[in-house]
Order: sequence, then structure tokens, then C-alpha cells
Amino acid sequence: MNYIKSCLTVVTAALLAAIAPPLHAAPLKNIVLVHGAWVDASGWKAVFDILTREGFMVSMVQEPETSFADDVTAARRVLDMQDGPTLLVGHSYGGSIITEAGVHPKVVGLVYVAAHAPDVGEDEATLGKKTPSVLGKTEGAIRKTADGYTYLAPADFLKLFAPDLPRERATFAAYSQVLAAASVFSTPLTAAAWKTKPSWGVVAEHDQIINPDLERWYYKRAKSEVIEIKGASHVVFESHPREVAAFISKAARSLGK
Repeated sequence: MNYIKSCLTVVTAALLAAIAPPLHAAPLKNIVLVHGAWVDASGWKAVFDILTREGFMVSMVQEPETSFADDVTAARRVLDMQDGPTLLVGHSYGGSIITEAGVHPKVVGLVYVAAHAPDVGEDEATLGKKTPSVLGKTEGAIRKTADGYTYLAPADFLKLFAPDLPRERATFAAYSQVLAAASVFSTPLTAAAWKTKPSWGVVAEHDQIINPDLERWYYKRAKSEVIEIKGASHVVFESHPREVAAFISKAARSLGK
């Protein structure tokens, strides 16, 4: 009799294991947003509001922009705080950050928003020179301080970085830039999370900071699901927050299935 009971116990356990849902069957709720160079996380406000209204737990990384290593560490710190599977989203230079930091065990997917997505050993500065943007062809637009920090000339910020934002908002952003160490753009990556994790990519059709063709090339190489937002500038997440938030939400919900 004990033998029969033992056999039944083993069979029951095996059946339960077979029908048990996978580890990530529960809806994914955690989203971490990473901003790009020369700005801070406040630009994500409209996307944050939409996603939180949908029930997601949204966190944002404030990068010091003092070195690539410092910025990746800042992202990992926020990822450590998450209580479960997390979708990691990056804009512009933030794409390099999420590519490196995205190997974190809590990250289950990546969303690139008008962003760089280098491979191991690559850096965005070198890749940008191979497929130059309008910014790359505009002499004097990127300024550098005596101690090696970069920023955009305010007039060029308005014209190239955020031309489709309300003038008042764009002007404030132009004069509240977070200066970025020049080295952040030329530090080679040591990890590429898009190689092992699903990814999504947003192409900003009128991006003048990163060439849209470079964005398309990145996303094709990563086998990302892609949308292209017509008429959008580099700050597509601010000028078209509904479309960007909907795409992020779609990615999160697909990961939660």
C-alpha cells in the first residue's frame, strides 16, 4: 500500500509540474526607463504617466553621465530594486546603457527608442561616423568644456534635438542640459543583451541626432520588432508619447504571456 501511495505521489507531482505555468506567466509589471545624453529622466514624464495609468510599476534611471561605467552602474542599481521580471527601455545613448546593463537577470526584454544598440567591442561614436546623422555633419554643434564634457549649442539643440516639441519646453531642455563626458560615446561595450533577450525598436523618421538608417540597421541586426513613427524627431518619446507608450506596453504584455 505504501508503495502504491508513493507511486501516486510521484505521478501527481509530475503532472502538476507539467501543467504548472512558466516562471514568467504572471503579467509583467516592472518597466525601467533610461534616458539619453544631455538630458535627464524628466523627459519620460508623459510616457511614465500613461504606463502607470495602465497599471505598470515604472522606474527611471537618473544617469550621472560622468562615464559609461557610471551610467551602467546607475541602471543596474535601479534594476536591483525591481521585485521581478523587468522590461528595460532606453532612448538614444540610453540604448548603449541598456545593451550593457540588460544582461541583468531580472531583465527579460529590451525596448530601443531612437537608440543605439552596439555589439560587444563596438561603440556608438564609431558606428555613428559610419552612418552619420545631421548632427554629425553640423560643425560646431557639439561643444566641449575644458575638462572634457560635451553639450549641444542651444540653437542646435532646438533645431536638431527637439524641433517638434513646444518651443517653451525645448528651450528649457536646451538650457538645462546634463553635460556628458565625451568618453561615454566611445567606450566599447563588453556585453550585448539583445543577443539573448527579445527586443523592440522605435525608429524616429526625422531623427537628426542618430541617423534613422542606423537605427533600422541596429534593430534589424538584433531581430527586433520595429515600428517607425512618421515625422518624429529624436525626442520621439516626448513628442509622440502615446505611440511610444503603447509600443512599450505591447512589449511588456507580450513578455507577460
